[in-house]
Amino acid sequence: MKRLSPISLCVALSVCCVQGWAETVVPIKGQNSQQTQLDINDCHNIAASQGTSTAPPPSGGRLKGAAVGAAAGATGAEVRGRQHDEFYNGVDDDVKQDYRQNRAKQTAAAGAVVGGARQRQDRREQQKTSASTTSTAYTSCLQGKGYQVTP
Repeated sequence: MKRLSPISLCVALSVCCVQGWAETVVPIKGQNSQQTQLDINDCHNIAASQGTSTAPPPSGGRLKGAAVGAAAGATGAEVRGRQHDEFYNGVDDDVKQDYRQNRAKQTAAAGAVVGGARQRQDRREQQKTSASTTSTAYTSCLQGKGYQVTP
């Protein structure tokens, strides 16, 4: 029995994978292959312009999260300190300030992580929406030009 070399195996698998994702475009109005290729390129360009016309990706998620976290941390430290007025009033102002700053730093770090995670989620969602919009525009364009498109 003849064995496939690793390179041949990779080539065979890549061809199979590419064919699995390909779309079938069937001319309904008797278009020739040159016209079909021109229409596919035209619809591809139209779909690409549709996908890029969306809003720019969100930015500054970590910075915004850190700023909100720092404010929340400082406010939370002040509130916790006020809950124990008898001890809080007896503490030196520098110690109070250090405590608030430490809490603000810790909460800002947590806010940066949360802000970054939200930013990544928003970016992924926007990419999914953009891909869906592009695919829909491409398919609609080809159908409008007289083709049947099957995934």
